[in-house]
Amino acid sequence: MSNLTKIELPQFKAQDNAFTYGFFGKNGGVSPAPYDSLNISYQSGDKPNHIHENRRRIATQLNRDLMEIYTVKQVHGRDCLVVTGDYDSESEAPDADALVTDQPNMPIAVMTADCVPILFAARKSNNAPVIGAAHAGWGGALKGIIESTLAAMQHLEADLTTVQACIGPAIQKKSYEVSMEFAAPFLDGDETSERFFSEGQNPDKLQFDLPAYVMARLAKVGVKQIFDLGLDTYSLKDDFFSYRRATHEGQSDYGRQASVIMIR
Repeated sequence: MSNLTKIELPQFKAQDNAFTYGFFGKNGGVSPAPYDSLNISYQSGDKPNHIHENRRRIATQLNRDLMEIYTVKQVHGRDCLVVTGDYDSESEAPDADALVTDQPNMPIAVMTADCVPILFAARKSNNAPVIGAAHAGWGGALKGIIESTLAAMQHLEADLTTVQACIGPAIQKKSYEVSMEFAAPFLDGDETSERFFSEGQNPDKLQFDLPAYVMARLAKVGVKQIFDLGLDTYSLKDDFFSYRRATHEGQSDYGRQASVIMIR
């Protein structure tokens, strides 16, 4: 992926082209190292003018004339923002970890660098679309960000029986080694969560399957159409940002990639 690439999954779509979306990697932008090059996060130490240009390039891929891509200040929580009008993602974005809207031409996006990005699409009873985007790290997923997003979509009159969910690039089980203690809150909440953990590469560690955990949470609340790109942000160094890889390499900061969806 030497250039900006919009990744899509054929199964996740609307037959009437009601929405457009894309999972974007790290390439095709203007940011220098360690943000090279398509970093979209105002929460990083990158210069705002670089982020503005990177967001403009992504918007162009969505056939969006204006630059704005709506994001929030992600805090690994469970709050979801209902987007009804314009706001400045750099200065006015609230603390939240998901966004939903039923408004056309308003691209909503989450930023990730190992956490699971989820894009949602559903229909109202009159067939009008409702979309969502959620940032599901292990903390947010455990706290209920998926359930909050679906509740917000329902607030916009989405029929939850029509929901599709697509998981984008995220750290995969083979790359996600955690401490033994890490599993405790998952098991305390649901003993069956044991199935998401396996023997680690080191004897005192475990491997955690975060995408599988997210898919299970989606299925538990009744989402029937769940799709997963299955791309590993950690091991695909040339293609995606990874917080864990940056930490292992001793980098002081890192970029974040975008997962964006918009009603046409």
